Amino acid sequence: MTGNGAAVGDLSRKLADTSPGGDGRPKVAVVGDLLLDRDIDGSVTRLAPDAPVPVVDVSEVRQSPGGAGLAALLCAQRADVVLVAPIADDADGQELRRQLSDITVVPLRHDGPTRRKTRVRSSGQGLVRLDDGGPGTPLGVNQATAERVRDALAGCDAVLVADYGGGMTREPLLREVLTESAARVPLVWDPHPRGGEPVPGAALVTPNAAEAERAAQHLPVPPSDADTEVPAVADVLRRAWDAQAVSVTAGDRGAFVATRPADGDRTDDAPGVVCHLPAEPAHGPDPCGAGDRFAATVTDRLARGDAATTAVREGVVAASAWVASGGADGFRRARTAARQPVEQGSPSSLEELGARMRAAGGVLVATSGCFDLLHAGHVTMLDSARQLGEHLVVLVNSDRSVRRLKGPERPVVPLADRLRVLESLASVDAAVVLDDDEPSAAVAALRPDIWAKGGDYTWSDLPEASVVRSYGGRVVTLPYLPGRSTTGLFSQVRAAESQPSQIPSTLRRSS
Repeated sequence: MTGNGAAVGDLSRKLADTSPGGDGRPKVAVVGDLLLDRDIDGSVTRLAPDAPVPVVDVSEVRQSPGGAGLAALLCAQRADVVLVAPIADDADGQELRRQLSDITVVPLRHDGPTRRKTRVRSSGQGLVRLDDGGPGTPLGVNQATAERVRDALAGCDAVLVADYGGGMTREPLLREVLTESAARVPLVWDPHPRGGEPVPGAALVTPNAAEAERAAQHLPVPPSDADTEVPAVADVLRRAWDAQAVSVTAGDRGAFVATRPADGDRTDDAPGVVCHLPAEPAHGPDPCGAGDRFAATVTDRLARGDAATTAVREGVVAASAWVASGGADGFRRARTAARQPVEQGSPSSLEELGARMRAAGGVLVATSGCFDLLHAGHVTMLDSARQLGEHLVVLVNSDRSVRRLKGPERPVVPLADRLRVLESLASVDAAVVLDDDEPSAAVAALRPDIWAKGGDYTWSDLPEASVVRSYGGRVVTLPYLPGRSTTGLFSQVRAAESQPSQIPSTLRRSS
């Protein structure tokens, strides 16, 4: 391709490469309660003759793993996953096993039939949710079972406890294994009102505001009236649970993260540090699963060595993007579409590239930039963009375009090298050359579902925003990592080069 886009690269290889075990993938264990989520879509045009209730003419039924199963699938997007959960020996249990076939599953015995949550919708509007099955409590947990779970968690870089009230987190022998894991690797505990308390030493506990308030009121010594605001409750729970950090998510308000004080200031009951991480307001038809998206993201980041506050910041962005991109129902639709075979051969145009990615299933995200001297700000933005959907295309300004935009001394890194570095990132599915100085024409050809740009931009800065809106796409601004810019790095390098070399006198050669 020329003009608006070129150098698509080997897209078919990237779309087809979904096998685990790639370089840099951590190993994550998910322990929790498994559900089967079902969506029934239909239309309502009449009332039933025998009762004043709507009649739903069913057009489609979708089902996929929920609870710890959804958390495991989300973790598996960026990590190798082992799932430990009770699984019922019934038809729905077999369906769960089938849909989790790409994940290593350590099944425990399950009390009762598979727990199901069925949502009925008409024209996208939820009508009713039906819960059945269960109770889902693990059966016959003994020392041999505990040893199986211990072996499954060995070698993991992080553990996520996805509690859905089935009883896994109240089982004493399993709690012993989880306590051992918390002392060894980061353990994230996503609690449930009917579940057990987090084990001591958890790296991060992630209640929402309602769960946190309820948990605080059930402490042996409930918080005083002065400690009932969300930030104070987060720190009260951190101390009560002996956790390294507690993140209380509060919807559009973002998250409040309470962490332990510095070692020098630490006592058994010392107040910690509470940080507020705001969220981009997100609106969508189905917020279901946002908590799982948040928990999976923070677990992945902790497994890679991030601090709790950094991990939560990424989790807040991911949860907002999850809601905006259709929530759990959107995720299930994408998984269904992704089962279709991928067309082989490299695409020859942006139109074909966009069509193939949409056919492969899921939300297509795109962004653009020069990406000269790739730095942490770039990587943070690209990771956040990738979490908005299933595919990320990066439009990369050509060398001529960069010179026009940045001046004759740029780019520092030539186009071929910039493409090579971007294509090596796990978050990037394809890098395409952009010869134009602004991407409106390329966006019109590619038609991404979401156009993502860094938070240093506003809508008025983006001439392509009107193009995205014209076909029903959305523009999303992502958090900007302050203090990182290629221009700043370039200036620092030039300043360093202009300084004369300082050679210690002891190393100077005598004449």
